[in-house]
Amino acid sequence: MKHWLLLGLGLLLLLPPARAQGKYSTRAGLIRFFSGTPIEDIEGRSTQAAGMLDLTTGKVAFSVPMKSFVFKRTLMQEHFNENYVESDKYPKATFAGAVVDFQPGQLPGAGPQRVQVEGDLTIHGVKRRVKVPGTLELKDNHLLVTSKFNVAPADYNIEIPALVRDNIAKSMEVTLAFSCDLTPTSQTAVAR
Repeated sequence: MKHWLLLGLGLLLLLPPARAQGKYSTRAGLIRFFSGTPIEDIEGRSTQAAGMLDLTTGKVAFSVPMKSFVFKRTLMQEHFNENYVESDKYPKATFAGAVVDFQPGQLPGAGPQRVQVEGDLTIHGVKRRVKVPGTLELKDNHLLVTSKFNVAPADYNIEIPALVRDNIAKSMEVTLAFSCDLTPTSQTAVAR
């Protein structure tokens, strides 16, 4: 009887942890935006985005400090923070929403799974409902989250001075790439 109990416990340990369950998060997610024009390309990158995805509910959230975006030229960074997004007044961009038509255990297979995420994107103090494509992939005990979508500064009351308006595209391409770990509370729940 003792051998059966040990065998049963051993088999439980061999099972993959409840990979498609629990909350996954990061504090080092990459968010990049890009504006390409014939005159000048503008790119800002941050690796300080905090993100969370709950695979029991499908809820998604992220937040990024606006001052964490780095540009190839210091002057671009100053203009971005002081004149465009007013980082002192609006220090963060946030998103809160959920995977559309989410079902728990949705990620059983290998490889990236395409999803649509819908929720509220807040930039420059303006909240707008958006629906964006993305992929989710469980790989090596990490949840990889990616998305690429466009954001128009005008939709968020970000004014571009007439002097440089032709140097900035009307729409910015935004790319997210997060590698999330199972949160400690989810790890405890899985261990039970």
